[in-house]
Amino acid sequence: MFNTHNPLGRLRRGFKLIFLVGILVAILSVGVTLLFPLQYRADAQVLIISQSRTGVDPYTVVRSAERVGENIAQVMKTNDFYAKVKDQKNYDIDWSYFENKNEREKRKLWQKTIVPSVVYGTGVLNVSSFHREPAVAEKLANAATDALVARGWEYIGGDVTIKVVNNAVVTKWPVRPNLALNALLGFMVGVFLMGLVVVKK
Repeated sequence: MFNTHNPLGRLRRGFKLIFLVGILVAILSVGVTLLFPLQYRADAQVLIISQSRTGVDPYTVVRSAERVGENIAQVMKTNDFYAKVKDQKNYDIDWSYFENKNEREKRKLWQKTIVPSVVYGTGVLNVSSFHREPAVAEKLANAATDALVARGWEYIGGDVTIKVVNNAVVTKWPVRPNLALNALLGFMVGVFLMGLVVVKK
């Protein structure tokens, strides 16, 4: 027999109810998430190659490439880089997705669409793009890496070379919003809140 006069005993007695509420809140969280547009992610990689100078050790060269990658990652969020990606002629991208917004909204959308990240210790820069259509996400990521190769020197000077090492690959399933994570968070919130209710009865 559980002692229902202490919190632990109440939790044990109400376990099934707590678990059920957690499941219901998780389902509700997924339902709310599905109200937002689902987006796929395309990932491409470029290698940043710093020109080695005599007497400079490989570690310093990689650290230099990382620093350049961090700077490029910040620049990729700007209107100037957006214009460079848009100038790439090999991709049939409907830019009205961005251009139909006012300047503030367009900049915010661009920063959410192109997400660069540095792989530390390698000199590799990941370029991820997000879009509701997988094909468009792939085109955006490839156009961004092509823009870096063609005109990235404007940001970093002539001592650094940028090379595409992996063309874009798209996820099989939508990744944003994260349905699994939202379901888990919903479950945890449901369990926590119902647990409080059971304990305070």
